Order: sequence, then C-alpha cells, then structure tokens
Amino acid sequence: MSKVKINYDSPLAYYELAYFAKDFINENTIIVCIGTDKFIGDCLGPLVGTLLKKSNFPLPVFGTLEQPCHALNIDSTLEKIFKKYPKANIIGIDACIGEDNTIGELQARDTPIHPGKGVGKSLPSVGNCSIIGIVDSSDGIHLFTQKNIRLSLVMSMSTIIHDALLHAYYLSKLHNTSV
Repeated sequence: MSKVKINYDSPLAYYELAYFAKDFINENTIIVCIGTDKFIGDCLGPLVGTLLKKSNFPLPVFGTLEQPCHALNIDSTLEKIFKKYPKANIIGIDACIGEDNTIGELQARDTPIHPGKGVGKSLPSVGNCSIIGIVDSSDGIHLFTQKNIRLSLVMSMSTIIHDALLHAYYLSKLHNTSV
C-alpha cells in the first residue's frame, strides 16, 4: 500500500498531494467528494467538490455543497456513476477522525475510502485511491458535530486538496503527452 501523509500547513502540501494523485488520474477519473454540509467537520468533501466545480475542473465531480454525496445517498450515487461511467476510476475524498496529534493531516492512499467507518456506519467503499483530511480526534462523543472543529481548518484543507487535484490533472497530462 502506498500512502502519503502531509500536514495541511506545510508550504508544499498541495504539491506533495498532487505528485501522488497524478498517477491515479486519467480520462476515466471521477472525483467523489463524500460528506454533508450539515456539520462543519463533515463538509470537507462537499467543499472540495464545490471548489472543483467552480474552477471548471475538467473531470466529473460528484458531491458538492448543493448536491452532497453522503450516507443516505452514497449507494444510489455510486450506482449512477457506474451506470454512466462503466470504466470509472474513482478518487474518493472525505473527512476523517484520528488521534489528537494527527488533526490537520492530509493523507493520500492507493486504497478506497471507507466512509462512516469511524462513526460505526457500514457504507460501501469508495475509490481506487483516496484523499482524506483528519479534522477531529476520535475521543469525542459527538464526532463531527463538536463545536471545536474550526471551519477555517476544514476550508484550508479543502483548498489544498482542490489545488492538488488541479495540479495533479495537469501533471498527468504532461506525463501522458511526453511518453
């Protein structure tokens, strides 16, 4: 398993994520941003999706603030994706909980996301690779709803993931044209 861990306030966080993600982007890539805007901690995915859509990202994006991909519709969203894009190569984006010392960490992996796992839900795995942002610790009783999650943290992490995916797309295009 290949994995990259970067703190969101690292000056080159977007580039390190982009360099990892470029190998997973091709003409069949779909970005699936998981979460809801009902809780600050869980809006990382929809924020990334919204930023990508607003910047006219050239690949299909599912999961925005207006049309989130969350626990109640993830099955139907994935069904719709696989019907419309049978060769879908999915990059999953989601918020995550972790240890206190990992809050603010961005992780990219060559494995799917398991949404809801940290809060005891059994949802389908998403993606051929994934990018997660650790927004809170797992020691709280009210995961993702705690008032100590800063919107500024989630927004900063979302912006970095957005910038990384844009950069990764162009890096993948450069790599594919120079071969």
